[in-house]
Amino acid sequence: MAANLVRRSISKIPSSYPASSVILSRHHASEAQGAAEPKATKTSTTKTFSIYRWNPDSPSKPELKTYEINLKECGPMVLDALIKIKNEIDPSLTFRRSCREGICGSCAMNIDGCNGLACLTKIPDASAEATTITPLPHMFVIKDLVVDMTNFYNQYKSIEPWLKRKNPPETKGKEILQSKEDRKKLDGMYECILCACCSTSCPSYWWNPESYLGPAALLHAHRWIADSRDEYTKERLQAINDEYKLYRCHTILNCARACPKGLNPGKQIQSIKHLQLSS
Repeated sequence: MAANLVRRSISKIPSSYPASSVILSRHHASEAQGAAEPKATKTSTTKTFSIYRWNPDSPSKPELKTYEINLKECGPMVLDALIKIKNEIDPSLTFRRSCREGICGSCAMNIDGCNGLACLTKIPDASAEATTITPLPHMFVIKDLVVDMTNFYNQYKSIEPWLKRKNPPETKGKEILQSKEDRKKLDGMYECILCACCSTSCPSYWWNPESYLGPAALLHAHRWIADSRDEYTKERLQAINDEYKLYRCHTILNCARACPKGLNPGKQIQSIKHLQLSS
């Protein structure tokens, strides 16, 4: 049956039309299709990254350097791409990373304009525009994607993030017990990993980085204020009752949008303000 169909199609071609041209045209068409396939494959698997680069030992200004990687040879997260670039393309690329599971907070950076953890941020589709990676905003840059966290940690230290007691435990050498209801009050605060994504997304923190404690430090301040085992609640509230330390928060809530753990520091700051009014 197939042979009859071929004979019918050939019989319909005018005798003046050379058969060799039919064969040649079919041959060239298949070549064109074959040539187009690798191009489509390359477009769908190649991803461009534009990464902030600055070396303090070099007099040149900061720049965005472009890298291209094959997504088929890379993991799904932005951190995977950074590690691949450092290992295979540019060993001088500098960034922090540790656990790769969203626990340590080391790989916090700005990805396409949003603060986040590189280990939890998926690489955008290869067909999209280049992914831009820069350090956390409004922080002093040490090198490339590494920022100076000294001021951030000093602010965290200033709220005394440890249990403070005026009386010893009822049973010497034993833990201080807490009810399930009191323990539940700490949910939404103790999970903070101090990655600084929230504080560096806050305009108030940009404007007053040395006087305003910022969302992360204030969230931890409320974590200890709300802890039923702590006996320095009044002193803790007095320590942060300041025009700049606490009241520079204008409830913009960039902190809640930036937090990779889904926490809401703005809500905790509001709780502290309510406690200040009632105390």
